[in-house]
Amino acid sequence: DEKAHEVAGVMHCFTESIEVAWAAIDMGFFISLSGIVTFKNAQQVHEVAREIPLEHLLIETDAPFLAPVPFRGKTNEPAYVVHVAQRIAELKGISVDQVAEATTQN
Repeated sequence: DEKAHEVAGVMHCFTESIEVAWAAIDMGFFISLSGIVTFKNAQQVHEVAREIPLEHLLIETDAPFLAPVPFRGKTNEPAYVVHVAQRIAELKGISVDQVAEATTQN
């Protein structure tokens, strides 16, 4: 499956398992996390946020859908992406600036 490694792209609004995340990364994909990472019951997404290195992560709003906590249930907007970055930083035990810098570079 040599051609599979020539693929590149983004796994938009990722909610799958860590195993699926690693398989996607192996094929050249970035893992993009949305406001779902802020939901308390999104344990699978939390694991992905903790375990996947920053160089493989992106953040997104998925606006107007999936607003992060504390705006859950409301219309999402781009300004709320900071809440996604903050939650990833918490889960990784790093600064939000590190998350912002890495995901912007990616």
